[in-house]
Amino acid sequence: MRAVIQRARWGQVSVDGQVVGKIGPGLVILLGVGPQDTQETARQMARKIAMLRIFEDDQGKINRSLLDTGGEALVVSQFTLYADTRKGNRPSFTGAALPDQARPLVDFFADLLREMGVRAPTGVFGAHMQVELANDGPVTIWLEM
Repeated sequence: MRAVIQRARWGQVSVDGQVVGKIGPGLVILLGVGPQDTQETARQMARKIAMLRIFEDDQGKINRSLLDTGGEALVVSQFTLYADTRKGNRPSFTGAALPDQARPLVDFFADLLREMGVRAPTGVFGAHMQVELANDGPVTIWLEM
């Protein structure tokens, strides 16, 4: 499982001009699923992201987590995180999990964040989406489990 997380002042995802998920301060999470990923992988990723200390404390030090700040998380499925660009100029996406495996794991991941008390709206799996955000910092982190 791979994720690109961006600390954001706000974020939203739209499909066909309609906003389907929107957050205030928190994280925009682009989440890719590989064929080897399981519910345990999703648990590890959700726990890591929720507890990752990338928000400023009262002294301006990056020392607080999403859970500490009460921030929100916008979860957007992103199979292109598994792009293989080693050969030629057209990326191959054969390293990404098939939709029948990936969709339930993306949903499970978002549900885990919700169980931890994080408001976690999502995009629409498999849809052509437009993602907008105000990256705060900027802080952008790549994670892989």
